[in-house]
Amino acid sequence: MNTRDNEAKSKAVDSLLNFETVKYYNAESYEVNRFNDAILKYQVAEWKTNASLAFLNQTQNLIIGLGLLAGSLLSAYFVTEKKLQVGDFVLFGTYIIQLYTPLNWFGTYYRMIQSSFIDMENMFELFHEEQEVDSKFPSQVKQSSLRSHIGVVPQDTVLFNDSIRNNIRYGRVTASDKDVEEASLAADIHERIITFPEGYDTQVGERGLKLSGGEKQRVAIARTILKAPRIVLLDEATSALDTQTERNIQASLAKVCANRTTIVVAHRLSTVINADQILVLQDGHIAERGRHDVLLAKGGIYAGMWMEQQQAESTDSASDTEIKDKSTEKLQAPSNKGN
Repeated sequence: MNTRDNEAKSKAVDSLLNFETVKYYNAESYEVNRFNDAILKYQVAEWKTNASLAFLNQTQNLIIGLGLLAGSLLSAYFVTEKKLQVGDFVLFGTYIIQLYTPLNWFGTYYRMIQSSFIDMENMFELFHEEQEVDSKFPSQVKQSSLRSHIGVVPQDTVLFNDSIRNNIRYGRVTASDKDVEEASLAADIHERIITFPEGYDTQVGERGLKLSGGEKQRVAIARTILKAPRIVLLDEATSALDTQTERNIQASLAKVCANRTTIVVAHRLSTVINADQILVLQDGHIAERGRHDVLLAKGGIYAGMWMEQQQAESTDSASDTEIKDKSTEKLQAPSNKGN
């Protein structure tokens, strides 16, 4: 019953957290049916548990009633035979009832204890999980100390259901409002925030769903800028941004990352051309390493990716120019025709 209960709660929480996906694919009825199936399985297990408890209690009551009846008849017979006094008969009834009353709750207590044991087993299973990183082995520095000096800008930014100000301040909870606004300016999001009706007090919603992907990414960048860590990890930190905004933030990140160790994970090679060391990963192994110009001169994997991206950007630029030219022709056509 405990297992089925956990499954039902898990399905409910999972579907509620991912409600956007449910709405995208019009899968409300599917999720309701999944939850309904889980509830039905839980109810079957609950019925078995309650039925077994009721059967146990009724069996106990039957045994207790028969035992009390047999004992009372035997005691009454001994009273008539002068082997026992009336007080002995009362004493027997008092003792036997005091004995049976706790036993009558045996099934309920057993169920409660068994349920607690199951929960304890799950808890002890967590204790036996091995940590991926054991502080006893990073020997000169503790894990918490290392993390305090690392700032991360992930590709998929998840925000708290709180104000924009508090989400940015999460990088350094003791920061003042002025510090928060300066970090926002550096992340090129301050001007956008002040256009909101509530400004920095705007609620971002569950996981930041009220903000666009680029806005969430810039909030994460501002949060990291506010933390001012010694090591900066940028995991596709500008993947959701347009070209102009990316250039603005790249300039800001260059200032933030000055005199700091910066690790950049990127597929867009323009973001890593100034790196001191570029590692090209393929199939989980380092295939090439070196600076931008050295890797281009090799003519290997990196050079191939660079050429492909340059060609793609050229094609996109040409397409944009062609679209603009056609738009201009359409605008000029009526005037030419009129002349």
